[in-house]
Amino acid sequence: MGNMGEALLVALLKAGADASHINFAVRRAERSAEIVERYGITPASIEEMAATSDVLMIIVKPQDLEVIMERVAPSLKTGALVISFLAGKKIATLESGLGGPAVVRVMPNTPTLLGAGMAIVSFGSTVRPDQRIFVTDFLAAAGKSIEVAEPMQDAATATSGSGPAYFFAFVEAMVAGAIDMGIDEATATALVLQTIVGAAKMLDETGKSATTLRENVTSPKGVTYEGLKVLSEGDLQGLVLRAMNAAADRSRAMA
Repeated sequence: MGNMGEALLVALLKAGADASHINFAVRRAERSAEIVERYGITPASIEEMAATSDVLMIIVKPQDLEVIMERVAPSLKTGALVISFLAGKKIATLESGLGGPAVVRVMPNTPTLLGAGMAIVSFGSTVRPDQRIFVTDFLAAAGKSIEVAEPMQDAATATSGSGPAYFFAFVEAMVAGAIDMGIDEATATALVLQTIVGAAKMLDETGKSATTLRENVTSPKGVTYEGLKVLSEGDLQGLVLRAMNAAADRSRAMA
């Protein structure tokens, strides 16, 4: 129940789940008390949740999965749905380690914290239709979701899972560029943030592609043209591609 776990809990409640039917486990007692006070859900051991839950969500670091499965497998409720939010870990790994339950693999991203997430979803072969509906409705309360075949999970993770970090790095660079040209930090930050928000809104609401919108704002030999020329000379597209491939390779390595 870290930041992402809490964001997913909020989405679960927003989707209509009854707080009195939700259990959770965390390591720190003070964090447990905080969650109980804030949301009215009930702390329990991992073993208790495994034995009683119709849906079990695993939201831990990938390196902790083996230990979690060892604790869950002996008592996992028959017919339970297991939803994994772990980067790189395959459905088959959880099916094997937990004795063959229905498994869904989800990779959310940090805008989930604001209800504006983009989740990638892959369903195991034994997931029932009602379980698919539950997952789809639950994730809709956290933003949007797209189903992909599991072999595409690593590439999709490198796109939307890691994507916010690429975006934040670009914003950092723009703010630094404005400061370098003499604009104070507060003004630079305000200029860049509203510019980015407005550009994203145009992409989302106009229905036009990024290519079309870029071309619309770029006059031949104009101000924007000169700036984009430098980005092109620096192989921006190639740099982004290499970054995404590196992220996808790391996701595969974590399997």
